[in-house]
Amino acid sequence: MNSSLEKGYVPGKHPNLPPPVKTTGIMAWAKQNLFSSPLNIVLTLLSVWFLWTIIPPFFEWAVFNSIWTAGNRQECWDQMSSPGAGACWAFIENRLSLFTYGFYPAHLQWRVNLSFIMFVLALIPVLYEKMPYRKYGLIYSSIFPFIAGWLLVGGFGLEKVDTDQFGGIMLTLILGVTGISFSLPIGIILALGRQSKMPVLRVLCVLFIEFIRGVPLITLLFVASTMLNYFLPPGTVFDLLLRVLIMVTLFASAYIAEVIRGGLQAIKKGQHEAGDSLGLTYWQAHRLIILPQALKISIPGIVNTFIGLYKDTTLVLIIGMLDMLGIGDASLADAQWAGLANEIYIFEIYMILTVHREKTRLKIVYYFLSAPLHFLQEKLTLL
Repeated sequence: MNSSLEKGYVPGKHPNLPPPVKTTGIMAWAKQNLFSSPLNIVLTLLSVWFLWTIIPPFFEWAVFNSIWTAGNRQECWDQMSSPGAGACWAFIENRLSLFTYGFYPAHLQWRVNLSFIMFVLALIPVLYEKMPYRKYGLIYSSIFPFIAGWLLVGGFGLEKVDTDQFGGIMLTLILGVTGISFSLPIGIILALGRQSKMPVLRVLCVLFIEFIRGVPLITLLFVASTMLNYFLPPGTVFDLLLRVLIMVTLFASAYIAEVIRGGLQAIKKGQHEAGDSLGLTYWQAHRLIILPQALKISIPGIVNTFIGLYKDTTLVLIIGMLDMLGIGDASLADAQWAGLANEIYIFEIYMILTVHREKTRLKIVYYFLSAPLHFLQEKLTLL
């Protein structure tokens, strides 16, 4: 009490003291999470030793001893103390355009850049709910795939580009964006058809969904690329990319239909009875009451399906279409750059972690490709 009086504190009213140093800060966190038990201490020390043996040599190879300017592999190695002592990033710089655009003509690559800018603009009205005139932005987001298709393929005043020149990251984005954009509305229709009271319609939807879900995507792609030609009249030209896009869309729509059907079944019977009590027709009740709730419930499953489809786009390598991984494997066949597989795979891992990482993919796939979902929820409800 005397010490409190000496400091000017009234007994019982002195300020709260800070917590002990040992219970807060970095040291307390390390003690609690890294050195809380003998097993954790051993694991922490082993992890530090492992990182110390991996990270410094990697940075020495990838950064400090790397070569960024060279015309071929031999020129890279001539600038090193010994062949392979550093990374030859000149290889990646030399093939960066190929990784990005595939074999798209260089003088027309502005179309790809413009499509990407329009893609970013299509995200804005979906990301920001308070955006002025948002309903018009959502309409633009919904029709963006058609505009991008016209820019990339050409026609109607633009120089045409064969789809066999598509490749790299551009091909991956085309397959993912197109497949997911069109599979969502088709999946909604299939889910409603499977819930329908019309026997013929319900059976057809069930057969389609179960058949597609029972066949691997790689089989559908093989049928689209090879066997479909046997069922077409002689001389019929059916673009390979278009066939692949159709199969990818149908494949995703079957899975989305099941996800949305789960959302429809989660709606309580009272919601249907509420629509009947208001005198709404079947379509009015689903448009105004049932679908907005079912779609909101189904969002996690829809996003998971979109992510899975985006991963499956690399399967087109089997039918001769070169995405980013295919371009990398093809680049290693060049005699001037042979033996630089480490640089290729590290670059591809970097692109996967940055472009296809879970959060980024979740936002891009959901926010952009669910624009029709937002449009159904917000705008059709107001009709």
